[in-house]
Amino acid sequence: MPIPDRKTKAVLYLCCFLMYVQTIAAESMTNAVMTNAFDVLLLPGDTAWGRPVKVRGVVTAAEPSTAAKPDWEGRFFVQDATAGIFAEDSNHTRPAPGDFVEVTGTTHPGGFAPFISYASWQKLGIAPLPPAKVVDIEQLMAGSEDSQRVEITGTIRTAQAENPIVMYEIVSGGYRLTAYAPPLEGVALETLIGARVRVRGTASTFFSGQLRQLITVELNVPFISDFIVEKMETGDPFAAPVLALNQLGQYKKDRELGERLHVKGVVTYQRPGEDLFLQDVTSGLQIKCRQMAALQPGDVVDAIGFPGFDHFLPVLEDAEVRKSAEPGQRPPPKETDVKDLRGGFRHASFIRLRGKVLSRTDQPAEAGKGYPGEPQTALTLQEGGVLFTVEGFSRGSNEALRQIAVGSRLEVDGICFMHITEAGNLHSLQILLPAAGDIRVLQRPDWLTPVRLLEGLVILFSILLVALCWTVMVQKRNLALKGLIQEKTKAQQELQQSHELLESRVAERTKQLKFEMGARKEAELQFKATLAERTRLARELHDTLEQILTGIGLQIDTAAELAEADPGACKQRIRLVRYLMAETQLELRRSIWDLRSRELERFDFPEALRLNAQHIAGGANLKLDVETTGASRALPEVTEENLLRISQAAVTNILKHAGASEVKISLQYCERDVSLRITDNGRGFNPDNYSGASEGHFGLLGISERVKRLDGKFQIISSPGQGTCLEVRVPISPESERAAVMATEHEHKVAL
Repeated sequence: MPIPDRKTKAVLYLCCFLMYVQTIAAESMTNAVMTNAFDVLLLPGDTAWGRPVKVRGVVTAAEPSTAAKPDWEGRFFVQDATAGIFAEDSNHTRPAPGDFVEVTGTTHPGGFAPFISYASWQKLGIAPLPPAKVVDIEQLMAGSEDSQRVEITGTIRTAQAENPIVMYEIVSGGYRLTAYAPPLEGVALETLIGARVRVRGTASTFFSGQLRQLITVELNVPFISDFIVEKMETGDPFAAPVLALNQLGQYKKDRELGERLHVKGVVTYQRPGEDLFLQDVTSGLQIKCRQMAALQPGDVVDAIGFPGFDHFLPVLEDAEVRKSAEPGQRPPPKETDVKDLRGGFRHASFIRLRGKVLSRTDQPAEAGKGYPGEPQTALTLQEGGVLFTVEGFSRGSNEALRQIAVGSRLEVDGICFMHITEAGNLHSLQILLPAAGDIRVLQRPDWLTPVRLLEGLVILFSILLVALCWTVMVQKRNLALKGLIQEKTKAQQELQQSHELLESRVAERTKQLKFEMGARKEAELQFKATLAERTRLARELHDTLEQILTGIGLQIDTAAELAEADPGACKQRIRLVRYLMAETQLELRRSIWDLRSRELERFDFPEALRLNAQHIAGGANLKLDVETTGASRALPEVTEENLLRISQAAVTNILKHAGASEVKISLQYCERDVSLRITDNGRGFNPDNYSGASEGHFGLLGISERVKRLDGKFQIISSPGQGTCLEVRVPISPESERAAVMATEHEHKVAL
């Protein structure tokens, strides 16, 4: 990587320095105290949190100190030389309009525009209010003048006292806003209706807190001098000429803006607190008024109000109604077809219309409409390709609509209430039902109506659904039961296998223990035999060898004495010593063979059989043949020892009793057992009748006992003059081998 030169380093250092200065400047700006309202209003919503503010200005609007129930809770508007702003006093104290104050606090993004939160103020004096800015009503209703002191012009539509102030509804340029101002002394509120006024005050906005969107604008007028009446109505408006209802929206050359008109007609329908409908010989008209006094259909009334338009149809707004003393009668409904209703014709008139019911809907009653506690019922009808609704706002009419079946053909007397488009096309049509008797069923629906068909399909589908659910549930239960049965069967099989395995293991262990016990008994017998043999050998050594050696010593001493005196006698003594020596050697060999029958353990088992047979045969004229078949392997010592003893006993019996000239010994190794066969060509005998232990012959008895200890089998095949065959078969298994080894170890331990 190349090393930068001095110029490049200088540029890098300068950039780092500028970034550092910028960071410090940003932090200082963040922590700097803001001193004018205009800068606070310019803050974006995401950065208008918690910045310190200290401004000085005049309070332009605050809650009057005479208010019985304070609602502002210490909130007020203050305006300095740059702009006005809303402040929220955390201590809920109330300054007065005209107070010159110093306000400190922190910025807050607000629900619509930034304001000063956690504000505390200190009165510095009194100052005149800043001049009001004359604005258009459109600009004011856009919300851009929030918290500013402004001036507008308009016409008063309603006035209502709310101690200690008056709430005015003012219309200007097609917009309606509310202004709160002190009451005018000596002026009745009803005389201000229709008056043209100029109002100066502080604009406050109402907004949606979640969306931060404007809903409406109000004006807070602090002093009476800020509410200027420019023109009031002259004379009694009820004394003005009566205008026909169909002339409300028609051309008149001398008509002024904001002028109230006088109409007269017969009441056909009323929704208390919302509107009523009048009808004369020319037409019908909707009168919007807040009158709660009930009027009956047929009453003659005078109404004054401001002409207006609702969905491109004439309406009298903010009306005042007086009941006339003239007798009246409800006019008959006008027979009408839907074709006559194009372009708004018959709007607000009492008409008669026919149609077929397509549907019925029940909705919760709106506030001030319908009968409290009951749902609002509406029928949708069709006639001539036009859909319209029929609604009732009284208990009787609502109940009558609820009893109508879908598919019925009706005749309805009611108020025609329409919405049309700018081009005069019918947008919606609604028939307001005054009473239950104004609706009649001309034709009942067929029994199989679409609704009933739909209900039947729903019921059938419900039954099928229930059946399907039940089938699925039963199938699931069957599957679960089947699985449970399979698990139980499997568990039972496993238990049976475990039981069989346990029985086999118990049987094997029992057999093993039995074999081990037999091996231990065999070891004990061998130990006793060994001990007896040692005792016998010691006795024989004492009785024979020791005596012979003593005699040899005496003969040698005698020979030594006779060596010079009688050489012949000395030679005789020496011959005797030699004889005694030979006898001693023969006796010693016999004793050693009895003690160690396995040729000093120098040979394997087959070789030991051969040597053992040769030693027993000695110098006898006996042909001896020993053969081995199968894979030769080491057998347990106990097995080999007993088989060797069996062979020794058999050969001895052959020498003593058989008179045989040939003997064949066969040793056969099998996979699980070993077989020993000894055959001679002697005189033979009858196996069922032979001399046994009762006659002092223990050879065959000893052989049978040894075979039994080895858990084996043996048989004797013989007959007189045919020779004899002795066959012994001993099982060889890992358990028997382990038992034999354990028995051998036990023998050694006992011997030690």
